[in-house]
This record gives sequence, C-alpha cells and structure tokens, in this order.
Amino acid sequence: MAQLVLSLFPGIGMLDMAFEEAGFCVVRGPDLLWGGDIHKFYPPARRFDGVIGGPPCQAFSRLRHIVEANGYQTAPNLIPEFERVINEAEPAWFLMENVPDAPLPLPDGDWSMRSEMIRDVWVGGETSRQRRFTFGTRQRFGEERFWIETLALHRPDPDVAALAAGGMRDRPVAIGGSGKRKDRGAPARRGYKQASDLKNHLRLQGLPPDFLDGSPLTVSGKIRAVGNGVPLAMGRAVAAAVKRAVMGEEVAA
Repeated sequence: MAQLVLSLFPGIGMLDMAFEEAGFCVVRGPDLLWGGDIHKFYPPARRFDGVIGGPPCQAFSRLRHIVEANGYQTAPNLIPEFERVINEAEPAWFLMENVPDAPLPLPDGDWSMRSEMIRDVWVGGETSRQRRFTFGTRQRFGEERFWIETLALHRPDPDVAALAAGGMRDRPVAIGGSGKRKDRGAPARRGYKQASDLKNHLRLQGLPPDFLDGSPLTVSGKIRAVGNGVPLAMGRAVAAAVKRAVMGEEVAA
C-alpha cells in the first residue's frame, strides 16, 4: 500500500512529482502561488505517513542582501509553520528541503534526524544548485537508513542554477547609435527573452519543454515557479532515499 504524504509549500509540485514517481501518494497543502495560506491550514492528526516540503528560503539565502539592496523584502521564515504542521499531523517521518544556511527543523517530540547536503549535478542533474535535506523519523536510529546516492562521476562544469528571477531586467532596452537608450521594440524583445528564459529553466530543472503549456500562469510567473522548485533529478534521488529509509525499498530506474 502506498504511503500517504502531505506536501507543504508545494509550488508547482516538482518535489511532489519525484515522490509520486517513487510510488508515494502525495496530497498537496496550500501554497501562496494558488492563493493558499499555510497559517490557516490545520491537518488532521495521524492521517499522513510523512510530511515533505521546502519552506521559503529567502531569509537564509546568501543572496538575500542583494534582494534587500534592490528595495525588495525577503519572504518571511516559515520553518516554524512547517514544524507546527508536523506537530499537528503527527506523521511517522518528515523531510525538509532548504538552503544550506537555513536552521534545522525542530518539531516537538522524540525524533531521530539526519541532514545531507546535495548538489544537483551530483545526482545526475544539470546545475550546481545546492540544497540541504533533513529527514526525521520516529523510529530510533531510523535516520541511519537515509542516505542520498550520488554518482561516482559527474560533469565538472555544471550550469548555474535556475533562478526564480530568470536573470531578467524589469525593463529591457536597446542602445541606439547615439549611445542613448531607446525603448522601441522592447516589449517584443522582452517576450522573446522571457520565452528563452522559460525554455532554459525547464531544461535546467529536468522538465519537458511543454511542462507548463496548460498553466494559467504568465511567462514570468512560470519562470519564477520553475526556478523556485527542486530540480527533478535531485527530487528523484531524495525520494529514493526516503523510500529506502521508510520501506526498505529501492526505486526502479
């Protein structure tokens, strides 16, 4: 029987996809992307075998100072909400994804926990994106069965990680012969740039080019959603590690 998993902060469900491929049944919780509010979410107790999710990481990102210098606010720390939902759901295990500098989750109760730092390229991905995955289980010493398998060899020159901002300027402009900036034709170039960014983001994250064709999101919204997700290769490696830890099974290649 498939394990029932609650996914928090699911976004467009990239980590969920990997767990579903591994045989888990994933139920998605609320997400700001779709108008949801984690603060108003109260899960039933002892219905879910596991809880997975990546709380917003801007508060602990090494790029947060650049975001703040540009006049933007970083997203609030929602790890306490992740911990609260675990306390209320009372699962047998949990998995949290976040940036390397984020604090470890500390839900109530007696948990055995293990963290692993992984780069996307180490598990067959295209990028240098680095994330920390923390696995917690109520089984004493059960965390010892959680280990993420990496490749013996991988490319030495990975691509840079896909960013939520897409590397775009808010107002693309051209430089005329006089050296002055001019905006004529900028909207068309912006559209081309965004389409190119989206195509590249999908490739970097291991997704097919038509992945969001039916989505109601704008192109810039798709770029942000894809850039915020867990690369599919990384998600698959982590889902395999969790399946090995909780069920003693390997995931078929």
